[in-house]
Amino acid sequence: MRQNSIAVVRTRKHKATRDSNQKFNIAPNLLDRNFTADQPNQKWAGDITYI
Repeated sequence: MRQNSIAVVRTRKHKATRDSNQKFNIAPNLLDRNFTADQPNQKWAGDITYI
């Protein structure tokens, strides 16, 4: 490798940037994947995947 001027490119190891042991309150799962409703405006859902 020295004769051909070839060098090793070292990559950095993955560094954890988030603490998975958080003590925040988690909202209860009230719907339990039952999205059907008998009347309008009984169940509302949202999606925040754009964040």
